[in-house]
Amino acid sequence: MSFPDLITIIGPTASGKTGFAAALALETNGEIISGDSRQVYSGMDIGTGKDLEEYTIKGVSVPYHLIDIHPPGYKYNVFEFQQDFHRVYNEIKHRGRTPILCGGSGMYIEAVLKGYNLFPVPENKELREGLGGKSLAQLTEILRTYKVLHNTTDIDTCKRAIRAIEIEEFYQSHPVEKFRFPEVKSILLGLHIEREERRKRISVRLRKRLEEGMIEEVKRILETGVSSENLIYYGLEYKYITLYLLSQITYEEMVKQLEIAIHQFAKRQMTWFRGMEKKGFIIHWIDALLPLEEKILKAKEILNTNLLSLKK
Repeated sequence: MSFPDLITIIGPTASGKTGFAAALALETNGEIISGDSRQVYSGMDIGTGKDLEEYTIKGVSVPYHLIDIHPPGYKYNVFEFQQDFHRVYNEIKHRGRTPILCGGSGMYIEAVLKGYNLFPVPENKELREGLGGKSLAQLTEILRTYKVLHNTTDIDTCKRAIRAIEIEEFYQSHPVEKFRFPEVKSILLGLHIEREERRKRISVRLRKRLEEGMIEEVKRILETGVSSENLIYYGLEYKYITLYLLSQITYEEMVKQLEIAIHQFAKRQMTWFRGMEKKGFIIHWIDALLPLEEKILKAKEILNTNLLSLKK
């Protein structure tokens, strides 16, 4: 069978996207483009769930891209992802293979599929100095004057809130026509998992990753000279484990707060994907709990059925 120009696989954390994407890539002569905002950082392996061993299927290594392309401490953004995506996407197509975009960062996925115009916003030192002494609550109220706060990660920390204000201020004074990316036609496959099962998987996986050395991973990154502030910026595992290593919270508090935060993150992911559907994206949902072979069969049926309509 023939395959679309792009296959996109989405789903909440702990839904099994990586293994599914690798298996589908093997069936479609594909290569995987990571759509995860944190897997770009080298050394941040356990906390970001890279699961690199899952890219080897039946002894065959599936090529993957946009993983380990920047050091910890770097501030990657959506604009850079759009640039990197199109470079890798075109290279894969030139090789005659099928690009498979896989990830849970809804903003990244939506940006490349719709070709959103997003600026590489520079630092505004004067603005930052003016906001430097304000509390997180004050910064949140300032940010509300620019936009409705759908994305709560913008107000996780004062640093994030200041950056969000900086971006919004830049948007108000610069024309958007300068930066343009094309839309990319894609068949979207979503892995669906019921809330209670998702919560169970998240809790089990968190404890497994702690046993595998996630705390030691964060400690090693801090020892390389990456500041605690920069690690906290990345949120979730890196935020709470860093706070624990700084003795600001106990081990028990770290596990409890991190578990709650990951559950909330998964819920926000699904809210984003449902929002994409409201905007007109057609997501073909597959039960994440099906055996891998059945998921692949369903995926191939969906691809075969929708390929003709996609090319119209």
